[in-house]
Amino acid sequence: MNSRISKIKDNWNEMANRWNNFRSDNIISGIMENPHSIFRPELQAMLKRFIGDFKDKRVLVPASGDNREVYAFHLLGAKVTSSDISEKQLDNSALVAKRHGWDIEFVQDNVMHLSQIKSREYDFVYISNGVMFWIDDLDAMFKNINRVLKPDGNYMMYDAHPFMFPFDTEDTKKLNLRKEYTATGPFGKFGIYNWRLSDIFNSMISAGLSLMHIEEMNAERGTFWVDWDKAHEVPDVELDRLYDSKTNPLYALPQAVSLCAKKL
Repeated sequence: MNSRISKIKDNWNEMANRWNNFRSDNIISGIMENPHSIFRPELQAMLKRFIGDFKDKRVLVPASGDNREVYAFHLLGAKVTSSDISEKQLDNSALVAKRHGWDIEFVQDNVMHLSQIKSREYDFVYISNGVMFWIDDLDAMFKNINRVLKPDGNYMMYDAHPFMFPFDTEDTKKLNLRKEYTATGPFGKFGIYNWRLSDIFNSMISAGLSLMHIEEMNAERGTFWVDWDKAHEVPDVELDRLYDSKTNPLYALPQAVSLCAKKL
């Protein structure tokens, strides 16, 4: 493991307990009551269209983080493998699964390598928000996603939209350019990457995955421009301003993107 990835792993381990807010009893109860509810409506529609019934499907969630989607896929009837570079995130998530008697496999691995994951084993690979920033080798990631999928298997991602990266998102009252769209990184002490849509598409296609569908979306209320664990403290009048393009020009751009592809 190179020094950059080691730093990222250590950072996620340090933050893992904070992510327990996403594994709270209230959130877990909500997922148990309605597993689809953890996905926004656009994603629910894509899952219904391209995956359908999850019963007995083999599902891999690399870079699984707080594991909310992992729990949802399990409750929908899938046989799920949760993989993450952070052993602390996996340990915390496994405790929730154990408490509820959920049969979920947890494997420590790097999403770019998936060296602990067997080839041609999975019907579906799902990667959620906050992953693409630390990927420094898109080709390796998509090559290995393609490798672990069964023939005709599906891949789906949901993450921040690259159109947001050129702008300073701290100032929500005007558009302040902080970098060119073509400048992808690495940036900062962790070597963060801001991949373009073309980088993602071209790498995915080169790996043998065929794009089936793409959705570009505005952020859900309280999930962008505010700290995710403090959104409830932000006054409604401020949230109204942030999620209106007339008072926040950044909201005129898509904040999120999701795509679905199939193994050729």
